[in-house]
Parts: sequence; structure tokens; C-alpha cells
Amino acid sequence: MNKILVIEDEPAIADLIKLELEMQGYRLKVAKDGEEGIAFLEQEAFDLVLLDIMLPKIDGYELLEYIKQVSDMPTIFITARSSTNDKIKGLKKGADDYITKPFEMGELVARVETVLRRYHKGKEVQEIGDVEINLEARKVKKDGKEVLLTPKEFDLLLLFVQNKNFALYKETIYEKIWGEDLEFETRTLDLHVQRLRKKLGWKDKIKTIYKIGYKLEV
Repeated sequence: MNKILVIEDEPAIADLIKLELEMQGYRLKVAKDGEEGIAFLEQEAFDLVLLDIMLPKIDGYELLEYIKQVSDMPTIFITARSSTNDKIKGLKKGADDYITKPFEMGELVARVETVLRRYHKGKEVQEIGDVEINLEARKVKKDGKEVLLTPKEFDLLLLFVQNKNFALYKETIYEKIWGEDLEFETRTLDLHVQRLRKKLGWKDKIKTIYKIGYKLEV
């Protein structure tokens, strides 16, 4: 599960962002100023930072410089500064994207997904124990031998891997794999999970979470 740090001093905006992105399956931490943001960054690993520019104590530009010195973590500026010069300055300093307030939540979600996808591009191979997943080729090997998965099984596996050790609601899984325009069918999902467990020998890894859904425990 991708973990996002929001550094925003306006509580209403921070709460709205947190609510929306958590509904999309992300994990969120919120810092109210630059100093608290640095404290979180020193304590935990994040996949993305959403960063305001006009922050108390340490402004967004200084914070971005700090982030770029210690990691290659992607960063998106979310700010009321809407001039072209501000955008150019933010992007030149290393921001991966620049969103001006006010903004639509749908746009924010799309920008977050795009930056994370771009950031993870090139990391085509992931390993979970004795299972190797080639994202570009969409192939899976277990103990060096190829495991044949259907397209939906592969998508389901990838969703579990991206959200390992994090419980996912069945409805959320179904929506992401089969599409929100289709009526939720728990039997379809359950059968795919059963086949995935069997093919990968993951009976004990893909846990059933009572009244919630499933979790890949590694």
C-alpha cells in the first residue's frame, strides 16, 4: 500500500485530501507545518509527499530541498500560488507535479496515480519470498518456474503486492480489478483468490479478514 505524507497547514484542505485518498486505498499521514513534516520523514518511509509552499516554520521550497537531499521520493506541490513563475520555480526545484488551489479531488487522485506510476516505472521485477513478478512482461515465477496466471489473476496479485500487509475490502478489490461499473460479485472475487492461493502456494499468505476482505501477509 502506497503511503502518502500530506504537509498542509489548512486543516479543512488536509482533512479533505486525507479522506479522499484513504477512500482510494492509500495510507495517509498529515503534518501541519514544515517542522512536523521533517519529523515524520525522519521517522517513516513514504511513497509520495503532497506539499504546500506557504507553510509555518519551514516553507515548502526548503522542505523540498531537504527531501531531495535525503531521498528520491516524488513530491507534488499543492498551493494557492498559481502564477506561471511559481510553477516554473517549483518544478525547477524538483517537484514532480504542481497543483493549484482550488482543485477538484478527481484531478488530485489522477495526478497522484500518474506520479506514482512514473516513479515506480523501471522497477519491473518484484519479489515476494520465492515468487518473482515481472511487471512489464506480466509474468510470474515461483522457485524459478513460470506460473501461468489469467489477466485478472495477475491484476489481483499485483494489487495484493502493492498493498501487502494492509487489509483490503472486497468491494475495493472488485472495483479496482473488475471496474466500478460492474455489479459487485463476491463469488467471482473469492474464486480468483482461491486460484491465486493454489497456484502460488500462498494459502497462508493471502489471509481472509473477517467482515472486511483479504490481506497479503508477508
